[in-house]
Amino acid sequence: MKKSNLTLRALTEGAVMVALAQVLSYLKLFELPQGGSITVAMLPIFVYCARWGFGPGMLASFAYSVLQLLLDGAYAWGWQSMLGDYIVAFSVLGLAGLFHKQEKGFFTGTVVGSLARFLVHYLVGVWVWGEYMPDTFFGMTMTTPWFYSFLYNGSYMLVDMILCLVIGALLWKPMGKYLRGEDIRRA
Repeated sequence: MKKSNLTLRALTEGAVMVALAQVLSYLKLFELPQGGSITVAMLPIFVYCARWGFGPGMLASFAYSVLQLLLDGAYAWGWQSMLGDYIVAFSVLGLAGLFHKQEKGFFTGTVVGSLARFLVHYLVGVWVWGEYMPDTFFGMTMTTPWFYSFLYNGSYMLVDMILCLVIGALLWKPMGKYLRGEDIRRA
């Protein structure tokens, strides 16, 4: 396949995956009161990263971050949250693309991308949202924003990551060659 056709295919597939991720972000299984929800919205981004790699994955993740800010940014009260909780947090999902050439790179990438997003939300939670920490959370007394942010952000990010890994595992046998990007490398 010609390089221009491959580039067009990557851009087209990226647009579809970003749109799918945005639609899935509205299908919330659970939503926390100050933002953060349990969804499978990261899955299309991780699939795209596993197929196309780091550069295209970062571009798609950045596009998704802008859509998240513009269409779901109800909790962004200042530039720090807009930058941290949206632009940086969703852009780092593209780190999953670093593992696209590995046999099970989808799974490694999903873990790395999810942990990177969690880390960004965790730090923003401490530095930006820490002053809004409640006295109790999940029935526990909160004494430090470090612990509160860990619990708050970990409560949905861990479930999101597990959902993506489980769905990826279920799709691995019937669609593994697509998750690994083998259809692209042969073209």
